[in-house]
Amino acid sequence: MEKTLNYIEKHPVIPVFYHDNPEVCKKALKASYDGGVRVFEFVNRGANAISNFEILQQYKDQYFPDLKLGIGTIKSKEQAQTFLNLNTDFLVSPVFDADIAPIANQHGKLWIPGCMTPSEINQAEKANCKLIKLFPGDLLGTKFLKAIKPLFPGLKFMPTGGVKLNKENIHSWFEAGVTSVGLGSSLFPADFDTAEVTNQLKKVFSYIEEARKL
Repeated sequence: MEKTLNYIEKHPVIPVFYHDNPEVCKKALKASYDGGVRVFEFVNRGANAISNFEILQQYKDQYFPDLKLGIGTIKSKEQAQTFLNLNTDFLVSPVFDADIAPIANQHGKLWIPGCMTPSEINQAEKANCKLIKLFPGDLLGTKFLKAIKPLFPGLKFMPTGGVKLNKENIHSWFEAGVTSVGLGSSLFPADFDTAEVTNQLKKVFSYIEEARKL
């Protein structure tokens, strides 16, 4: 759990992706890896989520053994158990559900719950969560993070949803104190170009490096 958290800190961009076609999933994963990504969130949002996750795991193990592959959009302990049985590297949720915490802890896996209020963040902290997904990120914004961060000095934060790829937006999030950012539709438009995804990610990593030096 701690190792995964440290790994996310070292590799602070997490692409968020789903597609019914496993070949498209592989393309998204490879393009991300080529752009410097070492932590990838596949999401449980379609009929082929389980089978495609297993395909991606095999692909990752063969070609990208240093990549952490997690599962997102986990909304129940049953869903969590399904992917923990498949040995996911971590779990991500759009919500906070206290029932997920003991299962994740039992398996020694990092669970990143989605929170939108100080009360939810407080509950997540009590449940031994270490990294909180601020969701939807663009709706909450950096002012929200700056306001609540002093209340939770032991927690780390990651916005997902509406994080833009431009320098200003990336700088503002890291200046506000995030540990990582989740990138979804901004990185993967409907007909994404793999070379463009790789190029955009390289830029984002350079923006983060700049922001961390400021």
